[in-house]
Amino acid sequence: MKKIVFLFLSVLVAISVNAQLDRSKMPAAGPAPKINIEDAKTFELKNGLKVIVVENHKVPVVSYSLSLDIDPIFEGDKAGYISMAGDLMRAGTTTKSKAEIDEAVDFIGAVLSTNSKSIYASSLKKHSDELLDLLADVLYNPVFPQEELDKSVKQMLTGIKADKEDPSSIANNISGALLYGKDHPYGEILTEQTVENITVDDIKNYYETYFRPNVAYLVIVGDISMKEAKKQAKTYFAKWEEKEVPEHKYEAPATFDGPKVVVANKDAANQSTIDLTYTVNLKPGDDDLIKARVMNGILGGGSSGRLFQNLREDKAFTYGAYSSLSSDDLIGSFSASAQVRTSVTDSAFTEIIYEMDKMRTELVSEEDLNLVKNMIAGSFSRSLEDASTVARFALNIQKYNLPKDYYQTYLEKLSAVSLEDVQAMAQKYLTPDNALILAVGNVPEMKKTLKKFSTAGDVAVYNYYAEEVKSMPLPEGLTAEKVIEDYVTALGGADAVNAVKNYSMQGSMTVQGMNLTMKMYSSRPNKSCVETYMGENLMSKQVCNGEAAKVISPMGEQNLEGEQLESMKVEAMIFPETQFSELGFTAELLGSEDVEGDDSYKMKITNPTGKTQIVYFSRSTGLKVKEVSETPQGNVVSLITEYTDVDGVKFPKAITQSVGPQSFDIVFDAITVNDDSIDAKYDI
Repeated sequence: MKKIVFLFLSVLVAISVNAQLDRSKMPAAGPAPKINIEDAKTFELKNGLKVIVVENHKVPVVSYSLSLDIDPIFEGDKAGYISMAGDLMRAGTTTKSKAEIDEAVDFIGAVLSTNSKSIYASSLKKHSDELLDLLADVLYNPVFPQEELDKSVKQMLTGIKADKEDPSSIANNISGALLYGKDHPYGEILTEQTVENITVDDIKNYYETYFRPNVAYLVIVGDISMKEAKKQAKTYFAKWEEKEVPEHKYEAPATFDGPKVVVANKDAANQSTIDLTYTVNLKPGDDDLIKARVMNGILGGGSSGRLFQNLREDKAFTYGAYSSLSSDDLIGSFSASAQVRTSVTDSAFTEIIYEMDKMRTELVSEEDLNLVKNMIAGSFSRSLEDASTVARFALNIQKYNLPKDYYQTYLEKLSAVSLEDVQAMAQKYLTPDNALILAVGNVPEMKKTLKKFSTAGDVAVYNYYAEEVKSMPLPEGLTAEKVIEDYVTALGGADAVNAVKNYSMQGSMTVQGMNLTMKMYSSRPNKSCVETYMGENLMSKQVCNGEAAKVISPMGEQNLEGEQLESMKVEAMIFPETQFSELGFTAELLGSEDVEGDDSYKMKITNPTGKTQIVYFSRSTGLKVKEVSETPQGNVVSLITEYTDVDGVKFPKAITQSVGPQSFDIVFDAITVNDDSIDAKYDI
C-alpha cells in the first residue's frame, strides 16, 4: 500500500553580532548594587481578598494579577479539565461573547488573559476602569460555552496524538508517573479517555469551588496610588463571595533505593532523549534557593555550564546539555537532560554523573563562580522591566513570608555566595544514586548499554502512558516472510490482491484549521497520482506515470530526477508485499511492541532504493497498523485505525498521521477498484 507523506517546510534565520571585547580576562567583580523596588503596600477586603499594591509612576500603565493560592488537585479520570477551565473563562460571559471580549480588549490596547489559577490584565491607566469592567465580567459571569469546550477537547486530543511521537513528551509522562505516582497531581497522565470525559459541569464545578476571594491575591502594579487601588478593589471585587475551599494533602513521593533505569520507544530514532531526574526537598523561599541556583548554573545552567562544555564542546555527543533545579510548594525536582546519538547514550549518562560527582567532591573555580553570578545578576535586573515580575516578587513575599527587602537585597545575597556554599549545595542536592535514568529512542540498543547503571541490571520498558511494556516473545520459527504472507492473507489473499489492477481513494482531513480533500489514484505496476484540494482549488499534486514524475505546488512545477524519481517509482507500486523478493525489498523482523493496545510485530523494511521504514503488523489480525518513515522534515508516523472491504480486499479507511508537532486524521469515504478511466490521471 502506497505511503501518504506530507512535507512541512520551515525557514530559520539567525543573525549574530560579535562585540569587540577582550575575553582573555574575567572582569573584576564590583560591589553588588542595591535594587530599587518600591515597597509593597497591602490591605484585605472583608471577603478575604488580599490586595498587594506596588506603585511605579514611571509610565502610565497599571497591571492587575489575580491569583489563587490553592493546593494542586488530582483530576483522576477527567485529567485536563482544570487547565481547560482556565482557557474557557475568557471564552464568553453572560453579557459578552468571546469575540466581543476580544474586540473590547483590543479597542483599549489592553491585555487580558486567564488560566486555571489566575487572571492577568494590563492597560494604560486612563483605560483601567474599562479594563476592570472586562476583568470583573470574566471573573463573575463566565458561561463556559459547550462549543468552546468541544473545540478545546479537539485541540487537546490533537495534542496528545502529536505528543505520542514526541520523545520529550514521552519522557515527561514517564518521569512524572515514576517520580510522583499516577495518583499524584504531578504524576497523572492526560489521555484521550480523560479528555473525552470532561463536561461543562466539571469546569463549572471547579470554577465555583476554587475561584473564591478568601484564597486569592490581587497584585496591582504601576501608575496608581494606594487610595486609588483601594477604591478600585472595593468597587470591582468587594461583591465577590467568599466560600470555604477544599484543601488537598499528599504524601511525599518515595525515593528510589538505587538508580532506576527506564527506556521508552521512539520509532526510527537515530538519537536518544535522555534525562537523569529525581525529587528534591526544596521549597519556595528556602534559604538555599539562591546558593542552589548558582550551583546549578555552574553545572548545567547554559552554554557555559559544565554539562554543555563536556557533552557538546568536548565530546560532541549533542547540540546542548542542561540541568535544572526547581523549588515547589509540595516537592521540588532536579533534572539533567540532553539529546544524544544513540551510540553514545550510555557515555552521555556517564559524563553527566561524572560532572555531578565532581561538583560534590571539588571546589569550583572563582572564574566559574563569578561568571554564573554575573549571568544571574543580569537576568534578574532585566526581569525587573516587566511589571508581571514585580507583581510576582510582591506576591512571593506575602505567600512565603519572606523579608520585605528579599528582592531589594537579592544581588547582595547573590554576591555573598562562596565556593564552599556551592559545594555544600552540590552535596545536598546532587544525588545521582537515587535518580531515575530515563532514555527515549531505540529500545533494543539502549537496553543493552544502560544495564550497567542499574544495581540489579534491570532496564524496564515503558510507553507514552507510563505503562510498563512486557514484550511477548516471538513465536518460535517466525520469520519476516511469514508475517508478510499473513498480512497479504489478511488483506484478502494473494489472488484477490493481485486482481486489483488499479484503485482510487478519496478522503477528507483538517490541517491547521483548513478542510482539505485528498484524491489518490494508483495503477500497476507503478503509476500514481495524489491530489490535494481546498474546496475546488487544487493545492498540490504528485504524479508518476511509471517512467517520469512531477510535483506541482503553489511554488511551481518540479520534474523529479535521479534518486527522487526512482524513489517515487518505488512508492507508486501497488501491493508490493505480494512479490517482495522479486521487486528487491528486504524485511527484518525486529521483535514485538504494543501499538495502541494491540500487540504487534515490529519490522524494518528496506525498499530497492535503500530507504527504510519501520512497519507494525497486528498479531491478532495480521493487518498493518503503523508505518514510520524518515523524511528530511522528520519522521512521518501513520497509524491505520480502520480498514474497509472493497471487492474482497481490505483498504485503509482511517489514518492518523503525525509529522513533527502536526497531527491530523484522514478518513477515506470513497474507494473504487479496477476503473480504467483513472488512466488519464497519470498524464505528465
